[in-house]
Amino acid sequence: MHSLPSHAMRPLCLNPSLCSSRFPFFSFSIPIFHKFKNNPTIYKKSQKGPPFFSIRCCGSGSVTAKPSWELRRNRAAVQEPDEKVDALRQLFTKPGIGIDAYIIPSQDAHQSEFIAECYMRRAYISGFTGSAGTAIVTKDKAALWTDGRYFLQAEKQLNTSWKLMRAGNFGVPQASEWLNDVLAPGGRVGIDPFLFSYDAAEELKEVISKKNLELVYLYDLNLVDEIWKESRPKPPNKPIRVHDLKYAGIDVVSKLSSLRAELVAAGSSAIVISMLDEVAWLLNLRGSDVPHSPVMYAYLIVEVDAAKLFVDDSKVTSEVMYHLKKAGVDLRPYDSILSEIRRLAAEGAHLWLDTSSVNAAIVETYKAACDKYLMNRGSRGKRKNKQYFESDSLPVGPSGVYMQSPVSLAKALKNPSELEGMQNSHLRDAAALAQFWCWLEEEIHKNVKLTEVDLADKLLEFRSKQDGFLDTSFDTISGSGANGAIIHYTPEAESCSVVDPNKLFLLDSGAQYVDGTTDITRTVHFGEPTAREKECFTRVLKGHIALDEAVFPENTPGFVLDAFARSALWKIGLDYRHGTGHGVGAALNVHEGPQSISFRYGNMTPLQKGMIVSNEPGYYEDHAFGIRIENLLCVQEINTPNRYGGIEYLGFEKLTFFPIQGWLNEWLADVEV
Repeated sequence: MHSLPSHAMRPLCLNPSLCSSRFPFFSFSIPIFHKFKNNPTIYKKSQKGPPFFSIRCCGSGSVTAKPSWELRRNRAAVQEPDEKVDALRQLFTKPGIGIDAYIIPSQDAHQSEFIAECYMRRAYISGFTGSAGTAIVTKDKAALWTDGRYFLQAEKQLNTSWKLMRAGNFGVPQASEWLNDVLAPGGRVGIDPFLFSYDAAEELKEVISKKNLELVYLYDLNLVDEIWKESRPKPPNKPIRVHDLKYAGIDVVSKLSSLRAELVAAGSSAIVISMLDEVAWLLNLRGSDVPHSPVMYAYLIVEVDAAKLFVDDSKVTSEVMYHLKKAGVDLRPYDSILSEIRRLAAEGAHLWLDTSSVNAAIVETYKAACDKYLMNRGSRGKRKNKQYFESDSLPVGPSGVYMQSPVSLAKALKNPSELEGMQNSHLRDAAALAQFWCWLEEEIHKNVKLTEVDLADKLLEFRSKQDGFLDTSFDTISGSGANGAIIHYTPEAESCSVVDPNKLFLLDSGAQYVDGTTDITRTVHFGEPTAREKECFTRVLKGHIALDEAVFPENTPGFVLDAFARSALWKIGLDYRHGTGHGVGAALNVHEGPQSISFRYGNMTPLQKGMIVSNEPGYYEDHAFGIRIENLLCVQEINTPNRYGGIEYLGFEKLTFFPIQGWLNEWLADVEV
């Protein structure tokens, strides 16, 4: 790429030893499912933990930015009236409800991070639009929990009838602990069981039972929907499309065959797949039901000799119908999932359920149907089961097989076609980014006033001209100055800032292409940054490079590498309130598991060849500036001169092609890291 004149547009290396492009592109063969090993001990540990994680806070050191709670302005001394919350409370005493508190999570029935507008219940009731958070309304209180990425955003969006609970901060109770504190013994806590994973609901039930509180499942209605009424957006109904085999790499019949082999090996006769990206990946389908994520709302049940897709058939085109028929997949109405669960139990199915993701409504329905089966069996004697055999190795009658979904890991291990699509889409994305940054530099030099939204829209314009572009992979984070410190900031046209060339500008963006998914962050300055900004940027860059160049033994969990990215910041008592890396789907969700690179050490999933992760350390001073540098990486084998223990050593191949913008090397030479 040609050299650019601006300081902000010039690739930066502190010295030649810090920056490199060491790894050529690669390809290899990856089995679909048979590398997956279920380890109940590790699985249980990885899923166990509080609803909100502990979050490190930046040390004091030379930080001059005050805590955000000290800088809040124009907040009324008395609570503002909240008609929505008042209307919700009025439902508490209705017949058949009878609750003292109601919990509104962020998720839909599939535990999705990004959800359709019609399911944004927590945003509707609270006004807080961040992607992570939990709202609780009691008869006289309203509180919202969110993590450090969203503290500043929540402060701006919540009115004074809500109390912001900064999850992970010292002295802030978990949501369940708070309920124990504010409700009297014997109180009833209502939830929509479709919106909680079974594990989350069980953990909540266990904690609140210590204070004699009862968890109440409201199967038949969602209280927020009751007050949302006609203004609630309609469910999405855009058509589903087939994901071409040249991008998917493996046909549906082969994927289902491998999954069925896993079922038999686990002593299971059927599995419920509820995560939307797992359904899409397994069936080589893509949709448009969820903003930024090419998925459709559906459940999938795979049996040893059948498969059923539960979906709104108005979205199913003739091409998709033919595609599914060839693979032996039948269609069922989306809302008939519980009746099918009951049928499976009645036929004695040993059902594989990933209770960390399958909602409580499905699991509880299956458990209740199993109990009914056993009661009927005991009263009528042994009956012949036509579909599911009985043997000495399997329990008589239906029983649950509770393990992590094997699809999660299989999807994370990208095959050569998926990797090729990711590389090609990143090349086109880099071209769009180069056009955008050149345009922006020219506009800045001409003293054109541009808002944060103007820049997000212009970047979208450049990306939309690239072949295969479908959508952004998340709302573009375009933050100038203090807005860059809001980790998941989304500018709004009526309230966003004008981009100030004398302040740091953070741009975190990504795209969905027909063949791949991108995610990239760059932080630039078009003028003269302060000494503080230079030092912080350099330390973030140092951490980014350290992780990029890391070499580690196979079976290393991602959390082991997290300190590589933080070490330079830690040396002066700084840190950041988010993970360092997340998994990324191939033409799928921009955030996927099971892998991650984070200080949250509960995730024991090892990084493996073919996994894609982000590398995005940062630093943020509230109400001052934010810095983040992000590339996507693919895990690959490294040919080390030694192989201690006879094992493989792994490292990373960069997928992101666009260079890191920086300041002139001499500006950073005096920073010791």
